Amino acid sequence: MAHVDLHALNRSAAVASVTVAVVLVAVKLWALWATGALSVAASLADSAMDVMMSLAAMAAIGYAARPADDDHHFGHTSVEDLTALAQSLFLAVVAAGLIWQAVARLVAPEPPRMGSEGPGLVAMGLSIVLTLALVAWQGRVARLTGNRVIAADRLHYMADLLPALGAIAALAASHLWGVWQLDAVVAMVAAVVLARGALTIGRGAWDALMDRRADPAIVEGIGRIAGSWPGVRGWHDLKTRTAGSRIFVHLHIELDGDQTLREAHAIGAGLRRAIIEAYPQADVIIHKDVVRET
Repeated sequence: MAHVDLHALNRSAAVASVTVAVVLVAVKLWALWATGALSVAASLADSAMDVMMSLAAMAAIGYAARPADDDHHFGHTSVEDLTALAQSLFLAVVAAGLIWQAVARLVAPEPPRMGSEGPGLVAMGLSIVLTLALVAWQGRVARLTGNRVIAADRLHYMADLLPALGAIAALAASHLWGVWQLDAVVAMVAAVVLARGALTIGRGAWDALMDRRADPAIVEGIGRIAGSWPGVRGWHDLKTRTAGSRIFVHLHIELDGDQTLREAHAIGAGLRRAIIEAYPQADVIIHKDVVRET
């Protein structure tokens, strides 16, 4: 895992996201032209928004991959949190809009009009297959890199699956049984899932921007590695913070004061490599102290 290029994985997910979004817009435009279905139009609007969101995510990931410079000694990964926070706010607005539209459709005096359902079913089915493939890849990348922008991008594509399924259900139910209310119900369910996910992504981005510590499980894991490392008599003042997909770690270790500087350096360097191997997204600084007398 230590040899995987995390930035390359993030870029691949961002490029895939933009590519799929553009293809989905083209497919749904054709479906809308063929059917005139409002449910397809709503799904098309989601995909058009996806293009803009994915382009923003790709720009943020490219900027975050820039190395540290004189003005940003700790790199540029905080832009991931800023972008994820903006995406979460946008997703919350979209969720509110979906609920509003669903309620308006349910109380409308007349049902929505739909045309030929066949082409719409084919187009929406294709869009679901493409979206599932993208979501699977984004999920793998997000797990490996911890990138919140990819996680947020994946979230709104997952939310798009429900409107797409709703469009298929609406087309089929309208054609077979004349039931058009199902589309509005599915849209409301999708909105609730979207709002909940937006809250989770937004809260994580806000915590990172406020320099909150890393996940307690990661902090505990670093402590275990340090406590069992050969030559380390003890450790203290373990401090962490997150910025985008990066975790910054400061750790004080206690060493035998009678050993040589070369030996002390070797212990610290080995411990640092072990922590980074366990947590590839970590940036580790280790301070060496003389063992405390008891």
